[in-house]
Parts: sequence; C-alpha cells; structure tokens
Amino acid sequence: MNRWLNRVAVVTGASSGIGAACCRDLLAKGMVVVGLARREHRLQELRSGLPSDQAARFHGRPCDVSSEQQVGDAFAWIDKTLGGADVLVNNAGIVRSINLTDKGNSDDVRAILDTNVLGVTWCTRQMFQSLQLRKVNDGHVVIINSVVGHKVPVLPGLSLNMYAPSKHAITALTEILRQEFINKGTQTKITSISPGVVDTEIFDKNSLEMVSSMPMLKSEDVADAVSYCIQTPPNVQIHELIIKPVGERI
Repeated sequence: MNRWLNRVAVVTGASSGIGAACCRDLLAKGMVVVGLARREHRLQELRSGLPSDQAARFHGRPCDVSSEQQVGDAFAWIDKTLGGADVLVNNAGIVRSINLTDKGNSDDVRAILDTNVLGVTWCTRQMFQSLQLRKVNDGHVVIINSVVGHKVPVLPGLSLNMYAPSKHAITALTEILRQEFINKGTQTKITSISPGVVDTEIFDKNSLEMVSSMPMLKSEDVADAVSYCIQTPPNVQIHELIIKPVGERI
C-alpha cells in the first residue's frame, strides 16, 4: 500500500456498512479519503470516531450518486480542494422489498437502477476524466458487485426483483469500462468485487429475517478485499473477486 500513502480515495455509500469499513481501512493505511453519502450526519459520526490523525485525512461530502449533477459537483470539489482522486470505491447500492409483477413499484424499480447502475456510471466517468486531465496513469476503480450479479439464486420467500438485474448490469459494465480504459491507452485498473451475503444495513426488516440464519460476511471482510485488490503490482489486475462466508450455499 506504500504507493497510495497520502493519495486520495473516494468511497461512495460511505455512511455505513461496507462503505464505512472501506473508509476506516484506507485511512488506517495512510490514504486521504473522501466519503460520499446521502446521510451527512452519519459521515460526521464516522469522522468523530476516528483517531485524530485519520480524522484530519477524512472528508465527508453529501452526495446522492443517482444524481449526475451531485456527482459532478462532488468530484469538482475533490479536484479543486484535494487535487483529484486516484482510487474510487463504487459501493453505494440499494435494495427494495418489492415484486416486479406488483403494481405501484415504479419508483422503487427506477431508484435501484439509478443508484446501482447509473450511480456507478456517473462516478466512474468523473473519476476517469479527472485522471486523464491530470495525466495520472495508475488509478484504480473498484466496484462492489454481488454474487447475484453472476447467478440468480432461488431464495424462498424473498424476491431479488430489480437488485439482481442491476448487479448483472454491473458485471457487464465493469468489462465495458475495462475495455475502454485499455482502448484509451491507460494503465488504470478496474476490479469487480462480488461478496456473498454481508451483514449490513442494506437489508430491511423483512429481508433481514429471511437471511439472518445464513452465514454472513462482515463489512470489514469486504474492505480487506478492496485493499488486497488495489495493492497488487503494476502488472497485475484482479478482474473479478468473489468472496463468500464459509457455508454459504448461494
């Protein structure tokens, strides 16, 4: 991780769960971290719980990644204030307890796609353009995907509705972005990390009851995977990393 000391990482969905764990881990490893999230008060709580030296390197910014304008404004602030970011962890994602065949769920369906797919698109585009303008050739984009982005399991009593298709889209999007990075002659890397079930706030009460008996990863397990992927040598790129808790059957 030495090459990332005092360089800037952006983590979306930073107010809790995997995002908060990634912020803490990257700060502990010496990076400057910008946490983006809708819940600004949770970002303030995260900062207040950090050691003083790490708190000085943490910047919480309110941002809804489903808004192209808010993403543009956030990255413009990062470029102007911190000189730009070199690592991006696309973590923000949402789940809704709906069935696609039910009436009245259009807003939820759109929200899932806007956050889980378009949010990644807006953030990665801004990040890459900033890298190009600054002539930084060794950036790294990480996308927090899911095992359901590769295979849709049958979970009795629980519909994966638009969440699973959004993660399948992320699997394809990661490969498209990798090809574009190569075609533009950059050495910037991109990695998809697909966890199994993680014990986070993403589950609502009904969904949590369904999965609570299943083996689960901790948010810190995924944060460890992020650090592992970004510290590979310049000639090594991890395309896809699938991690599951021992005993998971999905």
